Amino acid sequence: MRRPLLLALCLMLSSTASAIVIRADLDDAAYRVPASTFPALVDMPGEGHGVLIAPQWVVTAAHTIPLHGELKQVTLLGTPRPVERVVVHAGYRPLPPLLIEQAMASGEAMLIVAYLADSDDIALIQLAQPVTDVTPAERRGDSVRAGETVQLLGKGATGQGVAGYDPAGPHRTALRRAYNQVTSAYGRWFCYRFDAPPAAVALEGTLGNGDSGGPVLVQAQDQWQLAGVASWKVVQGNVITARYGRYGEVACNVRLSHYADWIDAVMAGEEPAAG
Repeated sequence: MRRPLLLALCLMLSSTASAIVIRADLDDAAYRVPASTFPALVDMPGEGHGVLIAPQWVVTAAHTIPLHGELKQVTLLGTPRPVERVVVHAGYRPLPPLLIEQAMASGEAMLIVAYLADSDDIALIQLAQPVTDVTPAERRGDSVRAGETVQLLGKGATGQGVAGYDPAGPHRTALRRAYNQVTSAYGRWFCYRFDAPPAAVALEGTLGNGDSGGPVLVQAQDQWQLAGVASWKVVQGNVITARYGRYGEVACNVRLSHYADWIDAVMAGEEPAAG
């Protein structure tokens, strides 16, 4: 029994986050959008996302990169795109098996949360050829601030805020878009909480398993700019019995402004040790 439990924990936490979990009082159809809504969305193999930020570069959460085996291609606008190389931030720390065992033994999810919060969960993917049929997403220049409204997109696991979602369910579904409001922003991360009505914003949503690395956008005048990529969730209570995606859950996202110099240096042909 111990091996299946360990696998379940890895799926829930080390595969951390991102599809769209919706308000329980709204119809799912209100959240579904066509691929043309955000053409720069990249599908990683199996599950997970990235975002095209330059003709030959994709940004994603580092934990979407296979730990074993080569990343040979990603998919953009339904077309496979061969990968030249992957640059994972030097500060990224994969979850160690011993820590997962400790969290399982104690049932304490905060052991995992504290570890994730101290890691640089970001990677860049260089494509073999520049993309000419999709316009890259524009990056947000300054830092995200608490109180700002964000837009999130993803295709992974879905559910609604009262019941949450099944971690063992499909991690690649239909494309959905939701909104939320930033509750905290500092250093590597900015986070938001999944509020229930009446505190929720219109079309409020949060992340679910299966689409980490997906875009989190902030509006600048009439344009939505890329401010972050989805990373992990703050899980409280027993990590084995917790139901994910319920109202009150906090989701945290890589704050791209924190890594602006690192991103620019890597794309310019340098590989700094830190961001």
